[in-house]
Amino acid sequence: MSDIAFNQPTPYTLHLDDELLEVTKKKLHLARFPDEQIDVRDDDWSQGAKVKEIKRLADYWANTYDWRAEEARINAEFNQFKVKVDVSGYGPQTLHYAHHPSSRPDAIPLLFVQGWPGSFLEARKIIEPLTNPPDTSTKAFHVIVPSIPGFGPGDPPAKSGFGPMLTARAFNILMVDVLGYKQFVTQGGDWGTMITRSMALQFPKHVRACHHNFFPCGPPPWYRAPLTMGRLILSSYLYSKREMDSIKQMQRYQNEQNGYLKVQSTRPQSLGFGLGDSPIGLLGWLVEKFHEWMDVANYTMPDDEIITFVMMHWMQGATPGLRYYKMAFAEEGEFSITHMMSRYSDVPIGLSHFPKEIALPPYDWVAAVANEQIRREHDRGGHFAAVECPELLVQDLREWFSSDVVRKAMQG
Repeated sequence: MSDIAFNQPTPYTLHLDDELLEVTKKKLHLARFPDEQIDVRDDDWSQGAKVKEIKRLADYWANTYDWRAEEARINAEFNQFKVKVDVSGYGPQTLHYAHHPSSRPDAIPLLFVQGWPGSFLEARKIIEPLTNPPDTSTKAFHVIVPSIPGFGPGDPPAKSGFGPMLTARAFNILMVDVLGYKQFVTQGGDWGTMITRSMALQFPKHVRACHHNFFPCGPPPWYRAPLTMGRLILSSYLYSKREMDSIKQMQRYQNEQNGYLKVQSTRPQSLGFGLGDSPIGLLGWLVEKFHEWMDVANYTMPDDEIITFVMMHWMQGATPGLRYYKMAFAEEGEFSITHMMSRYSDVPIGLSHFPKEIALPPYDWVAAVANEQIRREHDRGGHFAAVECPELLVQDLREWFSSDVVRKAMQG
């Protein structure tokens, strides 16, 4: 798309080459699997993805899964486009996005931003209820779902430096200059939280309210919030059970589950040689994340859904999604992730708390850096809320973005 004009959307249809599909099947049939140790239980994922489960999924992928049928469904369900934008501090970058306007004249624009190892397909189950609610008393939205560059059909950045701060600039151009939405609201989890939070800090005149189902931040320094620190010290007495469970969840993530982050944020390309060449390697790497971060007691990913999520990174050779971590932690400046999560933003936010989410801290931690107006707590769901429990996320989005706080913000 190097020859197209800036800010001019071009309709896009997803289509993978036959050669890639054929090579993938050959690699699946030639795969070599590790052995499980005989004293490790079938339900013990502490060493990573279970061999039995990966073998089962690999067999399904090689012999049953139909990418062409899934590809056709994706193209039928999503109004996809690509557009070239000029990103300040970087230069030209092509974006992939889906745009689903509502027929309702009172609808408000909602930017939905995914995370890793997800893709724009995370929004698959929520677009229809958000754009076409059951009655006129229920809030309607124009839904825009961009791909992080290098995720799914999103063109990977050709040069280094493109992390959440620059993604935020690119997505703001998409919303304001390409689509003409001068004011809008956002929803994000995982990287989507980082990107939309950076957008709110950089472009508060456009980003009028945010919703998150993931919000990583630590307690504020004791000298800024002595009561918060005192409450933390006495947490066994003063924290609710929900808050204590969240702290334990964050500690478990830090101690047992974030090895991927260390590798992907330091040497992603070395990892990419393996995961970008082996569909089994990528399958095992991602399935372990799905199992650990989802509320598997209440949601089981269908096999087709698992393989399609993996395909969104396999089609790019995996490395761009891995490399995004390196780019994120290398960014510098007041809107980079190393600074922005400790910076206060007065753009109002709403939070949804799902019990298996890996990072949603106590109220007073969030209050030190964000203008939290509402928090809804649920008894099921995990890190992939739009996939696991879309009806609960839709319910919370409707409630928060229908509130007087948001209505006044949109009028400001």
